[in-house]
Amino acid sequence: MRKLFFPLVVSVSLCMQAQVKKSGGYPITPVPFTSVQVTDSFWGQRLKASREVTIPLAFSKCEETGRYANFVHAAHPSDTIKVGGLAFDDTDVYKTIEGASYILQTYPDKKLEKYIDSVLTIVAAAQEPDGYLYTSRTMNPKHPHEWAGTKRWELEEDLSHEFYNLGHMIEGAIAYYQATGKRNFLNIAIKYADCVCREIGPGKDQIIRVPGHQIAEMALAKLYLVTGDKKYLDQAKFFLDQRGYTTRKDEYSQAHKPVVEQDEAVGHAVRAAYMYSGMADVAALANDSSYIRAIDRIWENIVSKKYYITGGIGATGSGEAFGKNYELPNMSAYCETCAAIGNVYMNYRLFLLHGESKYYDVLERTLYNGLISGVSLDGGGFFYPNPLESIGQHQRQPWFGCACCPSNICRFIPSLPGYIYAVKEKGVYVNLFLSNNADLNVGGKSVSIQQQTQYPWDGDVKLMIMKNNAGQFTLKVRIPGWVKNQVVPSDLYSYSDGLRPTYSIKVNDIPVDCKSQEEKGYVCISNRWKKGDKVEIHFDMLPRTVKANNKVEADRGRTAVERGPIVYCAEWPDNEFDVLSVFMNRTPKFEVQSKLELLYGIKQLVTDAQVLGYDDSGRLNTKDVKLSLIPYYAWAHRGSGAMAVWLPQDLSASRPTMPATLASESKIGASHRVSSISAINDRLVPEYENDLSKPYYHWWPKQGTTEWLSYEFAKESVISSSTIYWFDDAPWGGCRVPESWKIYYKNASGTWQEVSHADRYGVAKGCANTVHFDPVSTRAVKVEIKQPEKYSCGLFEWEVK
Repeated sequence: MRKLFFPLVVSVSLCMQAQVKKSGGYPITPVPFTSVQVTDSFWGQRLKASREVTIPLAFSKCEETGRYANFVHAAHPSDTIKVGGLAFDDTDVYKTIEGASYILQTYPDKKLEKYIDSVLTIVAAAQEPDGYLYTSRTMNPKHPHEWAGTKRWELEEDLSHEFYNLGHMIEGAIAYYQATGKRNFLNIAIKYADCVCREIGPGKDQIIRVPGHQIAEMALAKLYLVTGDKKYLDQAKFFLDQRGYTTRKDEYSQAHKPVVEQDEAVGHAVRAAYMYSGMADVAALANDSSYIRAIDRIWENIVSKKYYITGGIGATGSGEAFGKNYELPNMSAYCETCAAIGNVYMNYRLFLLHGESKYYDVLERTLYNGLISGVSLDGGGFFYPNPLESIGQHQRQPWFGCACCPSNICRFIPSLPGYIYAVKEKGVYVNLFLSNNADLNVGGKSVSIQQQTQYPWDGDVKLMIMKNNAGQFTLKVRIPGWVKNQVVPSDLYSYSDGLRPTYSIKVNDIPVDCKSQEEKGYVCISNRWKKGDKVEIHFDMLPRTVKANNKVEADRGRTAVERGPIVYCAEWPDNEFDVLSVFMNRTPKFEVQSKLELLYGIKQLVTDAQVLGYDDSGRLNTKDVKLSLIPYYAWAHRGSGAMAVWLPQDLSASRPTMPATLASESKIGASHRVSSISAINDRLVPEYENDLSKPYYHWWPKQGTTEWLSYEFAKESVISSSTIYWFDDAPWGGCRVPESWKIYYKNASGTWQEVSHADRYGVAKGCANTVHFDPVSTRAVKVEIKQPEKYSCGLFEWEVK
């Protein structure tokens, strides 16, 4: 970690006048992250990367990109300060401190702690006397951020993110307090929360607002648990109760109807998942059955109609939102990393509420696939969306201007120890399987458990009782849905191979009758445990094939492959053929290969398959191949290329390798060159007007300009027509069809000349717009596009013949 640009020395006063309470509310009690030390090889590598790379990187980006400078400016406001960036940039600081706090529990680091305290000195100095802390306004009150509005809370329901900033501040402050015992950050958060509670509400001198971007609800509920002050829970419930009754009434922000009447997951997926998590908190803490019924209905809708096999949620990049029921495209899947994290939060809370293993089945699938795919194995690269198919246009990035996903990963990965166990009275839930040492409070008495396993690579788990002062208690071992032939807790996906894996448990070498002792998906073993007692768990871990519900159009005729909790994919570096043209056997057999040197150590799957393609005469042919599969989370680590999770098994879903075209073999030139430019000659075109599932290229954020693309041919060629499929993501996106376009060719003197007698330059979106012109012999062709004044343009494909 690099030195701060601002050399700060802080003397921390541990003001503990108000004793923080440890209160409860959920029927099941979480085990805090401070009670579990991870010793696992799989997750240990992830935690090490987070500690050594991700968190230091995030702190350095806060320095480089002016996040800290914003707080300094807010402490010394001026009319001359230009307020830029995003209105939620403050949260990157809060989220990174949260992640570092989790790390400090396992790896105490006085230097890191001192660094965080110095940052908090900056943060505290930016807080206004009444507690308000929002640098986008405070640094220049006369000319605040364009999203901030002219006064406090004015644009909160739109873009200001004032409550969103509060939510992440509270989450980070509580984590730092729990890790260090220091109240410096907690006091800042309480002061801002008190400001919100004073100014927002139904009272005479208050105004009614609900969060534009939810998270304050779940954070305020957590602050209630930490402080015991019920006004924070009341404020969280107020935010939820008022949703749908203010001026904001749209699906995008889940404000289309009151929350207790909602039954479908809609709108921005991250906002939704955070709100649903907040609803679960209020349902439990306020014992509100109407909230419980609503969140249960929404959960059922997600897992039965809107849930990717990788655990991702949010099908479309248009609004970063949930799609329609069963709308689960693959290449255009959005599956934002932040949404996966929100999905974990939601399912964790529903488990604490209901105590059923199905919520952890969903949580585990998301955790091992669509969540950790969002960060590279070395901790230094990040995905914003996590698609299930690619032609090479997707690569992890070292950071984003809108850095919500990297900073969210920063705080989530180190919090993992808190998800492994839970306790209810004299029962201990074993929810996740990874090597660790845990010190638990069971019925007010201490219990120490050690877990040893190579999960997720094999299904053997050993639990050892290291200490027991609680006498008789019940171990509740989760039996994953995948070993009971249930892909997810619905009919959205099902296994298609006819296999029937089994599981077993032994206590001190004596078999347990698992079936008779299973309750809500847990095998419950009651015993007066003593030191040295061992529980040995075995799950058959077989490669499995999965099919989707036939209502999922994108997956019809396709199969996916998984083993244990890990979803697999086919990627280009492991296969000397086009993986998008592969054709799976009807009854594939898999060889499991240990690859300790590959991608930090994986189990690779190999099976016989075929590749479909066309020969030079256009005749379809097949070729036998060995298909190698890797874990989905590990893709895109070895360069750009094709990847697919869902692989064709029916001819109707096959995609033979297309013969080369003049366009596909051309060298591309462009006025705006980005990685997605490969889409324009990939021979993939939309199937209908609003099909956004195919790769596309656009000129965003340029607007109202004249832009161009060119093809340089390998040799002189005669052309007489050109076809373009225009990309238009109205109403949410910023791209529209062009005002006009023209085709030029390079003449014998090497200058661009417009083609003659062009019949029609069409601008219909998502379909073939073909222009015919007088034949020309040339080595290069160019299309020139005039963009609308307030929009950009884009295209799926540009063909020339």
